[in-house]
Amino acid sequence: MDGLKQTIFGACLMAMSSVIYAQQGNDFKGLGSPAGHEQVAGWNIDVFPDGTGLPQGQGSVALGEKVYKAQCMSCHGVNLEGGLGPRLVGGAGTLASDKPIKTIGSYWPYATTIFDYVRRSMPFQNPQSLSNEDVYSVTAYLLSKNNIVPADATMNAKSLAAVKMPNRDNFYIDDRPDTKNERCMDDCLNK
Repeated sequence: MDGLKQTIFGACLMAMSSVIYAQQGNDFKGLGSPAGHEQVAGWNIDVFPDGTGLPQGQGSVALGEKVYKAQCMSCHGVNLEGGLGPRLVGGAGTLASDKPIKTIGSYWPYATTIFDYVRRSMPFQNPQSLSNEDVYSVTAYLLSKNNIVPADATMNAKSLAAVKMPNRDNFYIDDRPDTKNERCMDDCLNK
């Protein structure tokens, strides 16, 4: 019986809070404060496939190797072969096989996505701690180890956006059949 009383009490509380919310006219005055430009800028770090959102700066393959050894190797292996983290090299020609190996060089469609992912979530134990120079450098190193850019490459916003990944043309962008359905607004179940 106590469980039933708790359920009824909880339902009553929810109903009362809904009434109070409705009476306030959905007005949230007094709750929180508007986010300032600096607060929003800290979260606005998206990088798009075309390079929009890439920050200023640059990085080299040589510096990327140093950063990789210090920040990434413990999870992704000495030779990027994987370990605690996924494998980052190899897999060319395996995607159509029974055991595809999805790596930066075999699967990822955009080099800018590598930058975005590394900056946003790596190193795993301390995400967003790398400088833009470090992220450009690690990205250059990963691309070089996958034979996509030369070993002496320097990456910046312009050069990174210009990299054509080996699997780019095998991703659907605007041509997916499931996105071509017309929107239904009336009597949709009977159409």
